[in-house]
Formats: sequence, C-alpha cells, structure tokens
Amino acid sequence: MAEQLRLMMVHAHPDDESSKGAATTARYVAEGHEVVVVTCTGGERGSILNPSMDRPDVAANMAEIRRREMARAAEILGVRHRWLGFVDSGLPEGDPKPPLPEGCFALVPLEEATETLVRVVRELRPHVMVTYDENGGYPHPDHIRCHEVSVAAFDAAGDPERFPDAGEPWQPLKLYYSHGFSRAKMQMFHDALVARGIESPYEEWLARWSEDRPDVMERVTTQVPCGDYFAVRDEALRAHETQIDPNSRWFAVPLEVQQEIWPTEDYELARSLVDTTLPEDDLFAGVREKVSAA
Repeated sequence: MAEQLRLMMVHAHPDDESSKGAATTARYVAEGHEVVVVTCTGGERGSILNPSMDRPDVAANMAEIRRREMARAAEILGVRHRWLGFVDSGLPEGDPKPPLPEGCFALVPLEEATETLVRVVRELRPHVMVTYDENGGYPHPDHIRCHEVSVAAFDAAGDPERFPDAGEPWQPLKLYYSHGFSRAKMQMFHDALVARGIESPYEEWLARWSEDRPDVMERVTTQVPCGDYFAVRDEALRAHETQIDPNSRWFAVPLEVQQEIWPTEDYELARSLVDTTLPEDDLFAGVREKVSAA
C-alpha cells in the first residue's frame, strides 16, 4: 500500500471513545493503521456514575482525573489522542431546563470550533472520519455540537479558502456516523440471555420502546467485524472509572454471547468521495483502492 491508512474518531467527552467504536479502533490499530481520537471537551461536568468513585476528593479533581482516565484508555486502545480544549457543557436537567453555562462547548460559535478541528484534520490528514449523527447518538448538547463541528470540518478541511491559516488543505474521503444500541440488537441480547437462564437488564428498556420510534439499524450501512477486540474495548471502558460502573449493564452480556450474537460495530456512511458498494464491512472500503492507486 502506498500510504498508511488513517482514521479519526471525533468524540464529545472522555469515555465516548471507549463506549462507541472502541473495538473498531482496536482492530484497525492491530492491522497497522493509524487511529487518532479527538476529544472535544474535558468532561469536567460529567456525573460520577461509579458508586465506588463517588467521593469528595474525586469530585474536587474531576478534570484532572478524567484526563488521566483518557490517557489510560488511549494507551489500551493503541490510539493517538488530541484534546480540542473546549469545556464540557453538562447535561441540563429539569423543567424548564436551566441555561447552558457560559463558555461551554455547545455555546462556542460554530466557526471557531470548526477551525480548531480543521487544524487537527489538516495536521493529521485522516482518510476517514467518524462522529455522531444529527441527534448526537443521544441528545446531549455536546454530542449534538460534536456532530455539527465534525461535519463542518469535513467539508472545510479540503477547501483552501476556508481557514487559510489553519494549515495545508486536506480532504478526508469518507465520513461516518457511529450507531450504538439499536432495538434489534437489544432484543437479540435479551433473547440470548433469557435462553441461557441469565437475567436480562434490557427487559424494561424494550418494554418502554415505542413502536413508533425508528430503529437506528434502518440507517446502518456498514458493520465492521471486530468481536475479537471486545475485550480490549471493555478494558478501555473500565479505565474510565468515574464514568463506568464495572457492575453495570455495560458488562451484562458475556463476551462470548456478544461475539456470537452481534460481533460487529455499526456505522452509517454519511459522505463518500470514493466509490463503494453498500452494505460495507470496512470503514476503508473504496479508500484502500484510492490510496493504493495514488
């Protein structure tokens, strides 16, 4: 191959890189490709979701601790890591919802945040970018902003007239949205656990799932086989001790069941500047041929 392939995963907070697409990144790293994780915010306003870490000393040093957790997860996954340097917006709760805090990522002007990401894209020159869909995967203001900034940066990075002081233009060739739990996946895991006599944590979720609510699997174009790297994904998840309870439903389905029932991570091809055929099983489909021919 004329050039090493490069993948950029753009996430809102530390821990998102381990809960969304981590086995995919571990697979591509193992195959010799370069993967960089870009984290838009420091996760400073994240709640402590692991009871064993819910202590005053942890809450008082959340920003520093989350940076250490991210460094450990990046080491486990084998990825390069960049912070964009924006401040976590938090997740507003209540009715009516309180205003977002001044200076947070979700309130930074789109052009300013886009230029910051464009600088990283032009420096590291990814062939493929991955981010969230327009709903953010779930409606956290930072996830939605991450989508907006990532799409804008994909479009701007190759345009010499946009952000001329942000480095030499570089055009990524494909943009994907990552998709996590779908109803179909949840149902299959639930059925597999029940059949094995294991208590399922998904029964309540499935019961609440509206029949009118669309399943993200209707949008999935690309399923990357990566079951061999689920253990690496879980180790990276556990590195985020403030966010991940090791006794939570994240780990409810035994690895061997996951590898048997659903051994892929799932994506939606949003933009492509290379020829490809859907459905895909490779984020670099079409890119490999383009790079090899260059």
